[in-house]
Amino acid sequence: MKQNNWRKAQRISLVTLATVAMTVAGAGAAYASTPAAPPLVMVPGQNGEFQQNFNPFSGSELSGTLGLIYQPLFYFNPASHAVPLLGQSFKWSNGNKLLTVYLRKNVKWSDGKPFTSADVVFSFDMLKKYPQMDSMGIWKQISSVNAVGPTEVQFHFKTVNTSYEYYILDTVYMVPQHIWASVSNPTKSLNLKPVGTGPFVESSFTPEMYTMNANPRYWGGKPKVPQVQFPAYSSGESATLALLTGKIDWTGQFIPHINRVYVSKNPQTNHYWFSPYGGANMLYTNLQDPVLSQLVVRKAISLAINRTALYKLGEYGYEPPASPTGYDLPPAGKSWINPKLPKAFGYNPKAAISLLEKAGYKRNASGIFVSPKGQPLSFTLDVVSGWTDWDADCSLIAQNLKQIGINVNVSQLAFGAYYSALSTGHFQMAMSWSGSGPTPYYMYQPMLQTGSPANWDHWSNPFTSREILAYQHSSNPAQQKQAVYALENSMVYFLPYIPLVYGVGWNEYSTKNYVGWPSASDPYAAGSPWVSPANGIVLSHLRPR
Repeated sequence: MKQNNWRKAQRISLVTLATVAMTVAGAGAAYASTPAAPPLVMVPGQNGEFQQNFNPFSGSELSGTLGLIYQPLFYFNPASHAVPLLGQSFKWSNGNKLLTVYLRKNVKWSDGKPFTSADVVFSFDMLKKYPQMDSMGIWKQISSVNAVGPTEVQFHFKTVNTSYEYYILDTVYMVPQHIWASVSNPTKSLNLKPVGTGPFVESSFTPEMYTMNANPRYWGGKPKVPQVQFPAYSSGESATLALLTGKIDWTGQFIPHINRVYVSKNPQTNHYWFSPYGGANMLYTNLQDPVLSQLVVRKAISLAINRTALYKLGEYGYEPPASPTGYDLPPAGKSWINPKLPKAFGYNPKAAISLLEKAGYKRNASGIFVSPKGQPLSFTLDVVSGWTDWDADCSLIAQNLKQIGINVNVSQLAFGAYYSALSTGHFQMAMSWSGSGPTPYYMYQPMLQTGSPANWDHWSNPFTSREILAYQHSSNPAQQKQAVYALENSMVYFLPYIPLVYGVGWNEYSTKNYVGWPSASDPYAAGSPWVSPANGIVLSHLRPR
């Protein structure tokens, strides 16, 4: 946001407050006035100037559209349980081919019209009519959606796949039929005057800043944060400076040495909680490569990586070493981890060398191991240029592997080229993220299911395919857990992907004006401002200091 516009906004706020104060004073000096709660300044990311777009289906909507204005039926908190939003409860029946959702009663859209089951059916039918908006492929799984009275909705499945309860209940945002029925093409609408059920409503927009005000009709009660301001910042440096000078209340940035840089400036108000999301940052090894397809090579690579160094140096102590399963989200996630599996990776370069030698690999004149077929263990490792923590991690990995006779050239790519290489299979090794969800299944299924667009390593195994189906065919947590245990076993002993460090959500916040933020001791929602619908839940919990 331009500095003169920021100062102008400050002047307007000060003039408004002064006017209110004089009015109260004139009404009677015997009554002490309560200062109005200030706006909360929220910076989910760096965007430069904003483009007005509040379409919850667009994929390029403004931050806050999802979570603050529009809501799904439930929020699946990865740290605990499903949080009711527009839905109150759900159940499976008819041999796990019918999902019934019972809606919250007396919910109103922000324009005062009632929210009913007809809006839910309409929202899902739009995904069927415009398949490009159905990013999760929901209509590949369901045959129909129908309302049973004003507060009950039924989802009929073509075949059994209970894993889709998460995608249906958490990832689809409801829109009002009485407005969207007249939108000629929802895929192109900018939805400039959004009407939702969430805790906030759109108030004003400029390319430098837009605002949202508390929704007085919100079913959870009008939020105690009266307004949320979203100023534009074009770089991480400018946003960090604004955070340090107290101009930002909530953001989610990677900030090296955060205790020294941010917390120490005012320990009473400056805080952070990097909430875990369940998944890990992985070393992807393309199994179409004839050398990387050898399990002994992947085992040697894993043994040679010093994950503690990645954690302490590359990740500044923020993201701890991942476990061999790649998933560990306390407290809820621990119940899904097979207690019989190893808890931690070993760092043992000597063992790595011994594995390769026993498998017939020999060093060449350059000290690089060569396979029995004459293939040198020399690879390119792709990473996104400018992702400084990952860039440092990959440099450390290259140093680790060089010490055991594996040559690695780190290739820093622009994000578009990087993502294209992974998604099309034109890479050897890469550092990348994993998926996540309410159970480990949602991390494993995209990576391990044959034909999945996110199966970038090209893993194909009938055993893991069978266990993925076993999970999908059951709504019994005990049976699903057994399927997850089997998938974990494959991760640990066959290394289709090599977990490195856990992923976390960056989250810095100030308690100068508001308290009630989520934390490790109270993880009622993910803390990152760009995670929806958690962002709206957080803002609904806050109260003035």
